[in-house]
Amino acid sequence: MKEFPGTPGTLTALVLRVSQFVFAVGSIASMATTDSFFNFTAFCYLIASMGLQVIWSSGLAFLDAYALLRKKVIHNPILVSLFVVGDWVTATLSLAAASASAGITVLYFSDLGRCSSGEECQQYQMSVALAYMSWVSIAISSLLMLWLLAAS
Repeated sequence: MKEFPGTPGTLTALVLRVSQFVFAVGSIASMATTDSFFNFTAFCYLIASMGLQVIWSSGLAFLDAYALLRKKVIHNPILVSLFVVGDWVTATLSLAAASASAGITVLYFSDLGRCSSGEECQQYQMSVALAYMSWVSIAISSLLMLWLLAAS
């Protein structure tokens, strides 16, 4: 397998995983600190999806950090295949959750004008924006994993 930026066990892979983790945690924190997020199914789905992303990306970040400390790049085709599948699943779930939450945010708070608290609306919007930023880093990582698998 070729070694290029984003290969598991490289600094780029670690940075991508940490950014996924940070954006997902930020999205959860922003959403969970509102008073009524649980009234909207899409927001609950966003928290569940971002929670799965936190677990997945933190596990792979620890694996990347361990490989960096050992100075070994992970080239096992079975592990890379697992990373591809996991990244694509979490990327799909994250995009769906962010899109659904964005749709609800626009519908209820902009189109229908039901935003009673300006701060709460900003927290919803911040949570959705962070979820999209997490998805972007997941998408980059998943494409790199697919590229790595195809190059093997």
